Order: sequence, then structure tokens, then C-alpha cells
Amino acid sequence: MFEKILFPIDGSPESRNAIEAVIELAKLHNASLTLVSVVETPAEGEAPSPNNSAEAIAKLLDSAKDLFAQQGLNVQTTEREGKPSFAICDVADEIEADLIVMGGSSALVPGEGTRESVASRTIGLSPCPVLVIP
Repeated sequence: MFEKILFPIDGSPESRNAIEAVIELAKLHNASLTLVSVVETPAEGEAPSPNNSAEAIAKLLDSAKDLFAQQGLNVQTTEREGKPSFAICDVADEIEADLIVMGGSSALVPGEGTRESVASRTIGLSPCPVLVIP
């Protein structure tokens, strides 16, 4: 059913909580697994966060790749820059993902007069089903 799973990872507790579910789903469906992490472009006048640098994201992806390898899963990794929900959906479209699995996040992104979580915005933009793990 799910041949290609995309897992956005950012080092948050919500993202870490979703790892077990991603591992189980990938094994159950013998699916290929792609990890994506996004270096978020800071708002004008904002200093970039040290946890949101290209170097920090590369280190996170390497650590995650090792973790999944210990579980017998060979994963692909990709790093993007931009707004997380848009970048996640772009990668899902590019790899023709069948499913996005992500941790529920309290991180908010600006909307048109409202504020939404990255997970909520991803659900609205995604080219495939999204499973959000709280």
C-alpha cells in the first residue's frame, strides 16, 4: 500500500516521538524511506537559530540515518531551505511519496490572519496522505 514514505525530521520531541511509527510502517510495507529536514528561512530582521543552520540540519540527518540503519532500514536524506510545510510537500511530490509521517508540532507558521502548525499546513498542501503522530 505504501511504497514510498517521507519523514520530515527536525529534532523536536514530536519528531522523535514519530520515529517508532515510521520504522514500523516502513518495515510493514517494505517501503522506501526518505528523511527531509528543512532549514527555515528566518523572517526579515530575525537572526538565524543555531539549531536551524545547514550544519545542524546535516548533523541531524546523519544521526537519523544511523538510527534507521540500526533498525535495518536504508534511508535517503534530503535537506531543503524555505518554509517547512512547502518544502515538505515539494519533496513528497518530487519522490512521489505515498505517505508523509510526521510528528505533531506546536511550531506555528503565519497564515492569512490565522496561525497554523506545520503539520496542519502540510496536511492542507500535501499531494498524499499525512499521518500525524502526537
